[in-house]
Amino acid sequence: MERLFFHKCRAVTRCTSRIYFFVLLLLLLPGFSSAQPPDASSSSGNRIASSHTTKDELLLFWDEKDLYVQSATRHEKPISQAAENITVITAKEIEEMNAHTVAEVLNRISGVFVDFSGHDFGSSSLLHIQGSEERHVLVMLDGIAWNAMNSGSAETITIPVRIIDRIEVIKGPASSAWGSSLGGVVNIITKNTGDARNPSGTLSASYGEARSQDESAEVSGKAGPVGYYLFAGRQESKGLRDDRDFRSYSLFSKVKIPLSKDVALGVAAGYSEPKGTLAVLPSYDLLNRGLFRAFFGTASLDAAISPELKLNVQFNTFKQKFNLNNSVLGMGLMGAAGDLYQDSVYDEKTTGVSGRLVWTRGAHTAVFGAEYSHGTLEQVLTAGPLLQSIGVPETMRTDPSINKWAVYANDTITFGRFTITPGIRHDHNNITGSFTSPSLGATYKLAEKTILRASVARGFTIPPLAFTSGGGLFLDPNPSLRPEKVWSYQGGVESGVCDYLWLKAAVFYHDMRDAIVPVAFGGGPPAYNDIFINEGKIRRQGVEVEAETVPVYNLSLKAGFAYVQKKPSLAPDTVVNYAYNIGIKYDDRKSFMAQLFGHYVWWGMSDVLQAKYDAFIWDLNIRKRIYSTEKTETELFLTGHNIFSGSQYTIGDVKNPGRWVEAGLRFKF
Repeated sequence: MERLFFHKCRAVTRCTSRIYFFVLLLLLLPGFSSAQPPDASSSSGNRIASSHTTKDELLLFWDEKDLYVQSATRHEKPISQAAENITVITAKEIEEMNAHTVAEVLNRISGVFVDFSGHDFGSSSLLHIQGSEERHVLVMLDGIAWNAMNSGSAETITIPVRIIDRIEVIKGPASSAWGSSLGGVVNIITKNTGDARNPSGTLSASYGEARSQDESAEVSGKAGPVGYYLFAGRQESKGLRDDRDFRSYSLFSKVKIPLSKDVALGVAAGYSEPKGTLAVLPSYDLLNRGLFRAFFGTASLDAAISPELKLNVQFNTFKQKFNLNNSVLGMGLMGAAGDLYQDSVYDEKTTGVSGRLVWTRGAHTAVFGAEYSHGTLEQVLTAGPLLQSIGVPETMRTDPSINKWAVYANDTITFGRFTITPGIRHDHNNITGSFTSPSLGATYKLAEKTILRASVARGFTIPPLAFTSGGGLFLDPNPSLRPEKVWSYQGGVESGVCDYLWLKAAVFYHDMRDAIVPVAFGGGPPAYNDIFINEGKIRRQGVEVEAETVPVYNLSLKAGFAYVQKKPSLAPDTVVNYAYNIGIKYDDRKSFMAQLFGHYVWWGMSDVLQAKYDAFIWDLNIRKRIYSTEKTETELFLTGHNIFSGSQYTIGDVKNPGRWVEAGLRFKF
């Protein structure tokens, strides 16, 4: 029940006439030629539109496989030099899948298991990586930790997906670079400011069943020497199932001011306010609604002190507020309809500063950094008449705070075909004390397109403040809780086994100690309160395999498989999770793109919550450019969600919608 209150927010309505219009239009348009500027028939354009795959296209494909990433060591380097298991999702991919939330994007990554609260429009979600708990996954946005201090998990519906330039996911502990991140890191990097005096941007609007709408506008450019990026967005739905309505407003802005040739100041700020019905729970006679607010701001200074030495300093502030309201549905189990069951307000604020020096010379790229942050959390729980009748106080209030500092260092050393990355970080906070996280990784270039990877790392996650200071329903505090810790071992290979096929495989073994588990505790009202303690060990091990083909006749295939075996020492059985991702894409890279993506996940849960996840969920995305000039383009897009109406949910009361359709228009300038 506690999980429902903190994390879980009839049939799908028939499509409106405008949806059918869009569907018909998109099906007819592939045979038409989109309007082009006079020079659109250049040799380059003809090559791209040709039916076969050229040598240049193969080189482009493999160049994209050698992406640069910054999450492994907190400084940009080729992914071929990263020993960690990293997946990158770009803004282009996000646009092609017409994602409305970060969780929808992450759901397509092998090894990332997303537990949706119904998979409705704007659904709340929990993130797991390689069998981890949700509190073990650290979500970062431009250097700001997004995880809630109360629960330890991150609510990503407060992050507008349109502002994202790229998402880098480290699967496995990344504590030597990022601190408290036993399960992995989701590092979200927002779009850059513009570098041209003529502004460019995108206007987008979509409409779907249950009045599901998503409108956004973004523009970037330069005003004098100052670069800027501006965004505004709105989402709304009446609820695709069980009247789970949703509404969200969001704003974001970023400017970059050059102070000199080698020094630049960056300032960014954003605000988001999603709200709606999180879950309708007839089995518990409860209606769960939520209001979320997030504000963040950063000010950063980048300076090239010398050709070999670069400095970054960042100040940030982050405010989150969660208001979770549970009221009685009126089915006779909990009382009269509309009665308050519990209202929970979590209001938190974090301010921090960080600094990073990057020294590059010869074979070395060394990073030295330090961080400090101060966080406060105000928790107010109001109990309704039913809870008060069993001994719960009408109001419970706690005001914990946490101070954290850390220093870290790592080096990327390249010689010949080898790259070695040693790293270490020391974290301290005023609640659980100190923790040191070493790591060592290596890559070896076996052939021109084949990389071997191996890493060993020690990681940790600090307990959420609700566990140490209270603040949850039927939950007593345990200030003696220690961080959960893990030793992790991973190995893998990434290869272009031939010109037309890319393969990636990884194996992992995580040996976790001091696992935090709940136990019954009779020390306070009511008598069946729980308390969390450090007890037991958990072994997580498994494998990931991914494959992707080069486009041949404009058609490409993509597939992924992840298998996790989780064995808690205090449990008699081993829990198995696995997931399949399958995608097929047609893209003429001129005017038409269509992709079909399927996802299957096995949660290995007991049937206590009447979960069901025995089917693939298939989504269809179609995009057609209908008009373009030298500086603008206009395209129609269509998404068919869950086109075969499969069932995939972890709580019987919060089922996912069946098939639903949306269509929209996107204008770029």
